[in-house]
Amino acid sequence: MTTHDEAVLPPAAVRVAGLLGAPDSGIDWSDLDEQRDAAPQAAPAAEALPAFRTGGAFFQDVPETPPAVWGHGSDVLWAEGEALLIAAPQGVGKTTLAHQLIRARLGLQEGVLGFPVVPGRRVLLLAMDRPSQTRRAGHRIFAQDDPAYLNDRLVVWEGPPPFDLAQRTDILAAMCERAGADTVVLDSLKDAAVGLSDDAVGSGYNRARQKALAAGVQVLELHHVVKRGPNGAAPNTMADIYGSVWITSGAGSIVLLWGEAGDPVISFRHLKQPTDEVGPFQLVHDHQAGTTRVRHSADLLEMARLGGVHGLTAIAAAEAIFETKKPTAAQREKARRRLDKLVNSGHLARVEPDAPGNPARYYPARATPHADPHAQDPA
Repeated sequence: MTTHDEAVLPPAAVRVAGLLGAPDSGIDWSDLDEQRDAAPQAAPAAEALPAFRTGGAFFQDVPETPPAVWGHGSDVLWAEGEALLIAAPQGVGKTTLAHQLIRARLGLQEGVLGFPVVPGRRVLLLAMDRPSQTRRAGHRIFAQDDPAYLNDRLVVWEGPPPFDLAQRTDILAAMCERAGADTVVLDSLKDAAVGLSDDAVGSGYNRARQKALAAGVQVLELHHVVKRGPNGAAPNTMADIYGSVWITSGAGSIVLLWGEAGDPVISFRHLKQPTDEVGPFQLVHDHQAGTTRVRHSADLLEMARLGGVHGLTAIAAAEAIFETKKPTAAQREKARRRLDKLVNSGHLARVEPDAPGNPARYYPARATPHADPHAQDPA
């Protein structure tokens, strides 16, 4: 009888810069094949365990904001040591966005969507979901880059991994170590482990993810969503991400892309954040060039300027940011935080209300001498 691991075991098909069709790499992956029939290892002796950390260092030596792989300040989309999960329906552009992040991690572009990306050493791309299509999509992005540089810095595994990663939780970290990669991109999770809706599988994959993170590897995952709401309305919670709760609970940051396949304009929501929420906003794909930019629907500085003596309130900002006439309390609070960040950066000034029940108002920093704190809120 064929075991599950045997069923998914492909040839050791690893290519360097495989998106451009470069020759096979010289990396020897044979030991991963040999592990298939190896007996389970005995538990290590106590002296072989990694060193413990002291409580003071663990809880007190903490930066004010987490170091970002992708982001800056408190706007962190991908934090060091925490997995970033990008979820979207098919054809909306999550692979295109991932390729841009790969290119930035390779030091070939400074940032993605206007946020800086810290360059890494080498990227391992697990092109598990339709690798031929991944190559075509990546060709638009990488075609003009130096192939020798890509051969040195980018490694691609084509097809399913050598084992189900939820069953062999050590394999993901082992593949990264063998590739010499400090970044791994999984495209997509459904091909990394079978049965992700099952909590046992979800927790097994999360263990594999956490082992890679503990080894110093930055993890980027592409995943799918479950359609919810009438007429396939846009999902807006982590419950709309496909699979076990352990998939989302073990991720440090979750980005949701939404739209129809091939749409040039899609929505971007930051469902789970290491610090502050980034967005929401709309993304504009240039499918021919393989690039993506942010289309800002709400310019808060411009809105404050146009508000004149009335300035801008958190309610009005929330209406514009979230494109609704009835923002929730949570949306109003998110808008207020965004306005206060502009105050802290010196772009806006906040005028407190002079009576209970009146809202605080925000003005361009140089316009505050002419502000009227008694102006009635039209909302």
